[in-house]
Amino acid sequence: MTEQQNLIEIRDLRVRFRLDQTQTFDAVKGVSFDIPNHATVALVGESGSGKSVSAMAIMGLLPPESAMILEGSRVMYAGRDLLTEPRESLQRIRGKEISMIFQEPMTSLNPVFTVGDQICEVLRLHMGLGRAQARARAIEVLSEVGIPEPQLRVNSYPHQLSGGQQQRVMIAMAIACEPKLLIADEPTTALDVTIQRQILELLADLKQRRHMSVLFITHDLALVGEIADHVVVMQEGEIRESAPAAEIFQRPRHPYTRALLECRPRLDRRPQRLPVIDDFMRTEGKPAGQQERKRGVTGDDAIILEARNLSKEFRLREGLFGHKAFRAVERVSFTLAKGKTLGLVGESGSGKTTIGLALMRLIDASGGEVLFEGTDLLKLSRRELMPYKRRIQIIFQNPYASLNPRFTVGNILIEPMQIHGIGADLAARSKLAYALLDRVGLGRVAFNKYPHEFSGGQRQRIAIARCLTMKPDVLICDESVSALDVSIQAQVLNLLQDLQDEFRMSYIFISHDLAVVKYMSDQVMVLHDGKLVEMANSDDIYLAPKQEYTRRLLSAIPRGFVPAAA
Repeated sequence: MTEQQNLIEIRDLRVRFRLDQTQTFDAVKGVSFDIPNHATVALVGESGSGKSVSAMAIMGLLPPESAMILEGSRVMYAGRDLLTEPRESLQRIRGKEISMIFQEPMTSLNPVFTVGDQICEVLRLHMGLGRAQARARAIEVLSEVGIPEPQLRVNSYPHQLSGGQQQRVMIAMAIACEPKLLIADEPTTALDVTIQRQILELLADLKQRRHMSVLFITHDLALVGEIADHVVVMQEGEIRESAPAAEIFQRPRHPYTRALLECRPRLDRRPQRLPVIDDFMRTEGKPAGQQERKRGVTGDDAIILEARNLSKEFRLREGLFGHKAFRAVERVSFTLAKGKTLGLVGESGSGKTTIGLALMRLIDASGGEVLFEGTDLLKLSRRELMPYKRRIQIIFQNPYASLNPRFTVGNILIEPMQIHGIGADLAARSKLAYALLDRVGLGRVAFNKYPHEFSGGQRQRIAIARCLTMKPDVLICDESVSALDVSIQAQVLNLLQDLQDEFRMSYIFISHDLAVVKYMSDQVMVLHDGKLVEMANSDDIYLAPKQEYTRRLLSAIPRGFVPAAA
């Protein structure tokens, strides 16, 4: 690229963090790349690769008390080095000429202000608009990003919007001042596949109409095939590969790039085990082929769990004294075979998680039956239910919230054993806890550590170990891998598969990621607005979906990892 064609030029960017008074950590190690005018550059890599740190350096948002940008680093924009710009000048650029949207809108949007007030604040600060002008402009950008009834939604608070709508509000706030560069940091992580596609299409459309550049940051290389012109692959603070998007997908050169592409489950094959990053690095990107894993349920499979006409109705407040009924699940029936996996898919609000919670009796169903080996769990008293709670366990999506931060890992594993009377004494329970930590790949050194000392993937392994203390027959996985890096996701999926092979556990696998569901599931159940749309063996439902809603879900899968022949 010539100098005139580049909006931003990053040269030899090096960022060092102070861990304490004596220790430092180099998060970014001499990174150089360009962001051309009117183009989308994808910055791809696992957690800890330096992607977000690089973006924060461009924005001037690194914490000065702990982060140091080393001498020789440059971020050139319009002939100026953003790393040496005075604070006042940088504040004028930030939000107006360069803006950013973050991964989690609920932590980025202020819960005590309406979304309109938050967009107006940006407009009044950077554009000098009056109150009425700012409000009119806020309604205009909310309409532009696809928020329905923007004249009404401008008065909504963040909690009154869905996750996809919250992300659209973040985009509206970022584009309100018509920036030249939009930095999107993991903007679609944990969103439904249909909402994810809508956000990607929206970003592509805004880039085209507004003639702006986009820096798209993600850990999922599959997504960038939808949006990127150029891809920069980062690992451990360094660039491993940089090339046009088509070249990255057709002829990836570095083993790490090939690993990111192959670790993700694909729709055209199902190996016995998913490859992980180390497999590719050891073999220079050429891991040995594997036999295909067969999936499916037949009439000969024993049934361990059956739901009949399961329903759940919530009463929502309406006005000061009124209430209205909302049917989250409506007369859903299904069976779960012994040693098999049932995948639950559908958009947010389809009833997936509600079904999982109702099966566990963590919420009370409004009607129907849940038969576990012939016993209706919904009719049992709390005392009668206790033996069954051991046999049905759940892994939640967020391991950061589901593990007690005050407990050591040993305490976390031993507590459920004490409650359910497993093990003769503390020594026996500790022995079992050590064995489980070895089984999930953490080792005995984890026993006396606290959750904050582990990564997200490791915490999810702790959550799995906690479930295994009960030796369950049924394990409900509620979006348990949705926010993990593709390589960590592959490790957790392999672990779940190993456990199922060894103990013949049955899984209910809830996910918005349809490729992961196909890899893990024998049967797939599609839900929409609380109703069962379609249910069939996983290969059948992906090859020949019968319902239009199912076809719409499948068509929204990012094409970056779908082979041309699939």
